[in-house]
Amino acid sequence: MAGFYGASVQSYRFAASDAVPPPQRPTVISRIMIGGLIAAVIGPQVVIWTRDAWPMAPFAGSFLGQAGLALLALPLLLMLRMPPPQPAAVAGPARPLAVIARSPGFVVAVPAGIVSCGLMAFIMTAAPMAMVGCRHTVGEAALGIQWHVLAMFAPSFFTGRQIARFGKIAITACGLVLIGASGLLALAGLELLHFWGSLILLGVGWNFGFIGATALVTDCYAAPERAKVQALNDFLVFGTVAAASFGPGSGGRSTTAVPGRTCSTISRCFTSRSIATVTIAGFRR
Repeated sequence: MAGFYGASVQSYRFAASDAVPPPQRPTVISRIMIGGLIAAVIGPQVVIWTRDAWPMAPFAGSFLGQAGLALLALPLLLMLRMPPPQPAAVAGPARPLAVIARSPGFVVAVPAGIVSCGLMAFIMTAAPMAMVGCRHTVGEAALGIQWHVLAMFAPSFFTGRQIARFGKIAITACGLVLIGASGLLALAGLELLHFWGSLILLGVGWNFGFIGATALVTDCYAAPERAKVQALNDFLVFGTVAAASFGPGSGGRSTTAVPGRTCSTISRCFTSRSIATVTIAGFRR
């Protein structure tokens, strides 16, 4: 049930972008992502406050707290008043999904989103295990993740404006470069600075890459096609996230005896390919 709820929440960014003119979409998507910064502060505190609320079932209170937060959002959604779609805006012919998936815009946007989110989940999952494996404390690992989450969402205050100034392709490519740089920094050493710096770069890179890729997706479809294209994009992107979250745990020695090096190598491989794709698309434009 929590997964279904999370999938619905991910559609907020598209719902907001569909309600504004195309030039404003990157800014609106960026503003929606600011909610993640608030969630990054509130979410862990709710877990801490409620984890022992039901002594017979550890962390059951945390799930009840999650449900409570969802209920608090319900009145806000009920108060939302959006103009009804005009028949002319949703009527008309729609291309088959297979045709849209082969279009140049889709081929650039979706892989960029997959690489941004997939590598973020992969490295973010591996990093705490690698830090503890390198004899850093659990507290230091937790603090590194907190800085990472802050870096993921804090840039949302200005990412939309940067997209408007430099373009979607440029900001998406910048995000992918930062993700690649995070892998290089992780390979440079095993000190706390390397881990924390890599996680911060990863967070900022994810923000630029994910918001930029989402904005690119909104250019790939006409109004009658938007629901199925948005659904396919999120299936591919977050399906990759789900698969990537299992990677570090199945990597065995890659996250302990050789901390983070396998993850960093994979990061460089995928980001280099995706950067090349986005760059070629930018030159074609």
